[in-house]
Amino acid sequence: MMYRMFSLASLALALFVAAPALTARAADPIAPLAADAHTQDGKVVSIAGDKLVVADKDGKESTYALAADAKVTCDGTVSKASDLKPGMKIRVTMNKDEKAAVSRIEALDKNAAFEKPVLDPK
Repeated sequence: MMYRMFSLASLALALFVAAPALTARAADPIAPLAADAHTQDGKVVSIAGDKLVVADKDGKESTYALAADAKVTCDGTVSKASDLKPGMKIRVTMNKDEKAAVSRIEALDKNAAFEKPVLDPK
């Protein structure tokens, strides 16, 4: 009986300690994508101010405006748009209703592949 109580107390303590980490992950800037989100993978050609130029796999360049509250990560770590360098692999995300304004940028520097996008069921 005492062993079971100790086991349950240990489990409760582990959950109590892990809760802040799980909450921090939920507040991560790489939150689930909205169902109306549009993404494009490519490579950074240039970035100046709030303008980002991306080349797709065929070399076709597209220019995007960065939203003022755009979330930027590099290899899963919070970054700034100014940290993006030409040639970096990136994935830009924008809402379909605001097609030209990028709301999220995921960049790869050391990682080989992007994490799979998590779609928001809303």
